Amino acid sequence: MEIRSMMNSFLSKNTAIITSLGSFSLFTAKSFRRVFRKNQSITLILQQIEFIGSKSFFVIVLAGAMVGGIFGLQLGEIFKIFGAESMIGASTAFALSRELAPVVGAFLVTARAGSSMAAEIGTMKVNEQIDAMRVMCVDPYAYLIAPRIIAALICLPLLTVFFTISGVMSSYLVGITFYQIDVADFYSKLTWVVSPKDMSFGMQKAAMFGLVMSLMGCFQGIRAKGGAKGVGQATTMAVVATYVLILVLDFFISYLQQKGF
Repeated sequence: MEIRSMMNSFLSKNTAIITSLGSFSLFTAKSFRRVFRKNQSITLILQQIEFIGSKSFFVIVLAGAMVGGIFGLQLGEIFKIFGAESMIGASTAFALSRELAPVVGAFLVTARAGSSMAAEIGTMKVNEQIDAMRVMCVDPYAYLIAPRIIAALICLPLLTVFFTISGVMSSYLVGITFYQIDVADFYSKLTWVVSPKDMSFGMQKAAMFGLVMSLMGCFQGIRAKGGAKGVGQATTMAVVATYVLILVLDFFISYLQQKGF
């Protein structure tokens, strides 16, 4: 009996995972069909750009400045051993543009905007507002989900650029203040090590992370049930699942970029 109960528990868990993957695949397919429609609502898209991008700008710039300053201090102590303090800016910019800016920026935007997407759509779902939209012949995917996906694809790469710029400027201030780096030497090493391709790679990652964030936030919201508790669970699941997917995607995208794909 114990073996049978263990087998039933194992099968039920795997069935739930497979069902969730199938539901997410269907949700993604429906969302993409609405994203690539011609008659998009510019007003809805601009509202989401303002929500995802403009309202995240301050926290992105602040986080970039802090991360860049910390990198400047830590790397400065290492480079000081070899007399290569002028490499602070180049190494910071390389790490930020390719890796830290898209990942940390996506984490911050997910915590602020992705969780809000799940909570807002989840509240509408449990209050039967989405069903009411269908009754009024309003497509929830076109009205609620497609504008959020488009806005996330636009905003995340731009926020990554600002994150990187803020971090490099912060490392510059640390370099000239604590390590007396020559300004011309700082910029010459920066342009020698970092190329536009590095920023392009970071922006590609950010676009993928923005897609994951918006899809997961909307998916968890639209399948929420069970009142306020269900909305809270959907919001938590959206953030945690997005974080995990971002880290997994980051590894594979980094590998493909290094291989030249």
